Amino acid sequence: MEKQISSELIYSGKLLNIYRDSVSLENGRTSVREIAKHPGGVCVAALEDNGDMWFVKQFRYAVGEDIIELPAGKLEPGEDPDEAVVRELKEETGCTADHIEKLAAAFPSPGYTSEILHLYFAHGLHHGEQHLDIDEDLDAFRIPLDKAVEMVMSGQICDSKTQTLILMVNNIVDKGELK
Repeated sequence: MEKQISSELIYSGKLLNIYRDSVSLENGRTSVREIAKHPGGVCVAALEDNGDMWFVKQFRYAVGEDIIELPAGKLEPGEDPDEAVVRELKEETGCTADHIEKLAAAFPSPGYTSEILHLYFAHGLHHGEQHLDIDEDLDAFRIPLDKAVEMVMSGQICDSKTQTLILMVNNIVDKGELK
């Protein structure tokens, strides 16, 4: 197992802190690891009774294009993911849910970031109004679950957290395990 020898904060930002760590390796050598420390986030697959799933489309500056994603957001420091998912679902879609279940936690890029994503499934939806953050500009819409699976398989949906949750929820629905 690698052991930290030293750690230097090389960038402190609004979303990320970047560290350059010196580590000792199991073979006795040393190496450098650059790590982006991230507070983590939540993502929710919200399924309507008719089989439609809620999505958002928003411009993602880092990749320079509009991306289709499931509703998601970052955790505030010390925030409980179970509370954050309720907030993000309401903010981005206007929905609340009778049932929200955590399905998994995932590390999207463990080679360089500490980010962990908490993945949820929501159903028994009730509709209201969006309450977007001041810096959010997104469109919320619905896609039938079977069409969303096709979009994952054809590469039309390329966000990994969204791909994972669509396939997980499709598996739950296919097996008749919807609670």
